[in-house]
Amino acid sequence: MISRGKWGSRIGFILAAAGSAVGLGNIWRFPYMTGRNGGALFVLLYIGAILILALPVLLAEFALGRATARNPVGAFAAIRPGTKWYYCGFLGVVTGVMILSFYSVIAGWTLGYSFKAFSGQFSGIGKEEVAAIFRSFTASPWLQIMLLAIFMILTVTIVSKGVAAGLERYAKVLMPALFLIMILLMIRSLTLPGAEKGLLFYLKPDFTKINGRVFLEAMGQAFFSLSLGLGTMLTYGSYLSKKVNLVSSAAWVAALDTTIAILAGFIIFPALFSQNMVPDQGPGLVFAVLPVLFAHMPGGMWFGAFFFVLLAVAALTSTISILEVPVAFLIDEKKWPRRRAAWLVGGLALAFGVPSALSGGGVKWFSRLPLLHIDFLSLWDKVWGNIALSVGALLIAVFVAHVWKTANALAEITAGGRRFRLARLWVLSIKYVCPLLILVVLISQFF
Repeated sequence: MISRGKWGSRIGFILAAAGSAVGLGNIWRFPYMTGRNGGALFVLLYIGAILILALPVLLAEFALGRATARNPVGAFAAIRPGTKWYYCGFLGVVTGVMILSFYSVIAGWTLGYSFKAFSGQFSGIGKEEVAAIFRSFTASPWLQIMLLAIFMILTVTIVSKGVAAGLERYAKVLMPALFLIMILLMIRSLTLPGAEKGLLFYLKPDFTKINGRVFLEAMGQAFFSLSLGLGTMLTYGSYLSKKVNLVSSAAWVAALDTTIAILAGFIIFPALFSQNMVPDQGPGLVFAVLPVLFAHMPGGMWFGAFFFVLLAVAALTSTISILEVPVAFLIDEKKWPRRRAAWLVGGLALAFGVPSALSGGGVKWFSRLPLLHIDFLSLWDKVWGNIALSVGALLIAVFVAHVWKTANALAEITAGGRRFRLARLWVLSIKYVCPLLILVVLISQFF
């Protein structure tokens, strides 16, 4: 009998689940979205979306996972045996492999840029030189594949050690390290000359920017930030004992994830505005704009080095949780030993990641796909990181509310005689509000 493993402590579970939610998007996407959509106004809308949309689905995943003590495929099959519902769980398993394949490429960039920053390669250079370094870096095929392989090996090594000795043990180290680095960077950023301009941009509400797009982007950010729809939180919930309070645990995970996203804004905006730089989105901000900032700010070499280490830690806490989904499937359904499952899935993700690694200029065909006119990594991000996740979350919400039934879910949530004061509100949300809002987010991916 192959042991699935259990969390050794509640705090270990919360840190691991929060680590799953915290990723590169918290560091580069949330601050940009906040600044573009009305500053503090967007933060308020985002927190509202976390409470109304993300938190109910997160709680549903935890409950379904703990009730069945299975991976996504096994969980759906256990509740409705002999039906096709298990395909919903299988979607999560496949999505996990595909997201891991391209996410690890960008994670590998953080390793490469940590080395560049520590070695002083950005010292005193300008915007054009930094842009040229980034183009040369992404266009180097063997370097990209090597960094992808290194990050995948790190991820597999941790996951292969098991739940308590691997996921939980490293989460207890990585998450406090993440917070410590962020606090140090925030203090340094806030003490830069002109930092107050960045704070105004970030925190001053701009009610003139209220429109449908702002609400939609707040919902999308809240939804994707908590790793919903993949089955990660369902899988993590499956390792929980009945003694753990699901409601407070879910609240802590959401709170930690939101706190880290907000802290990122206190690092990036004061630093950018101190050098009269305009925020950009995504990898362009992190790898092509911020190195220019580090090159010309006091103590910039160390600031930049620790910033990219921060990104690497954030990426690693996410990749280990993504890998856990297909690994749990092989352990539960195929009775594979954990080590074999982890290395096989990691190897598959590495192979699937090669086209993404070559899409930054290493191979022309992958860098600009015929007819689509985008690179392979961007396509995979759209298909698996946005559309597949939205479909997965919609199916989970519908399944828990209308197939498993909310009464059964509530029985799991309140196991041990715990009170759930907002039970009626949760039922209303998971039955009607969440499916509708997730459907809106899904449709928006096509426009």
